[in-house]
Amino acid sequence: MLKRAIPLLHVSNAAAAVKFYCEGLGFALEFAHRPEGVETDPCYMGISRGGVWLNLSSFSGDGVPGGVANLLVEDVDALYAEFTARGVPIDLAPTNQTWGTREMYVKDADRNCLRFIA
Repeated sequence: MLKRAIPLLHVSNAAAAVKFYCEGLGFALEFAHRPEGVETDPCYMGISRGGVWLNLSSFSGDGVPGGVANLLVEDVDALYAEFTARGVPIDLAPTNQTWGTREMYVKDADRNCLRFIA
């Protein structure tokens, strides 16, 4: 039986990813795994916010830059206000889509897109 899916996004710089996802988007760093003796990259990390998990990896072969994760949220506009107050660049401001959802898109330095959907 399936329980949950955790998207994996490839990042090129673990420290920059932590800054963007944790300081900018409000995720918490749950774990970081590096090979013994390595202090920077490669790194495999787990982050979470409100019960939603993402894995980020700078290991070669883990994902490709430019991935997409759809995150279902209660209030896109509240997140927009939070993110812009933190200086996070918004790729698509909250928009009412023709298919009935309200969406906002944010991209990281590796062009991974987080789609916040209400």
